[in-house]
Amino acid sequence: MPYVIRPYEDRDRAAVTAALIDLQEHERALHDTRVPGAGATEIYVAGLLQEIAAKSGAMFVAERAGKFVGVVTGYIEDDKTVMETADSCLYGYCSDIYVVPAERGSGLALRLLEVMERHLAAQAPIRRFRINALAVNRLACRSYEKAGFTPYEIMYERLIRRGGD
Repeated sequence: MPYVIRPYEDRDRAAVTAALIDLQEHERALHDTRVPGAGATEIYVAGLLQEIAAKSGAMFVAERAGKFVGVVTGYIEDDKTVMETADSCLYGYCSDIYVVPAERGSGLALRLLEVMERHLAAQAPIRRFRINALAVNRLACRSYEKAGFTPYEIMYERLIRRGGD
């Protein structure tokens, strides 16, 4: 049965929240900077919906046989950075993408990204579409590269070394 990808509706809130909790828990297992999903995700979703509304964004839900199987969210960013070209400062940004485990590897994530890219390109004269991933999330990085994304900026970090550490 084919996927149906449609705009988010209020009735999707519980499924989207559960998906983003799962995503947060996955990232939490990969890096110690992530807080537990259950405590923060409701607040995150509320803020995300406001950001989507303010920045010509959207949230799309994927269903198969009437059941939730994925979500993608994104919006237009306009950084106004004087040290970069205008087309680098105005871009589409995918803030979240999630596919239920049973549907991973099916091509659904690529379809969700394509739907979001088309939506954002129709909202503003963008030439760039960006997405972030934890550097340690090699699976996500490989998936994004397979979808045609290339690394843009890489942020490095280290913990502050105190005397005697």
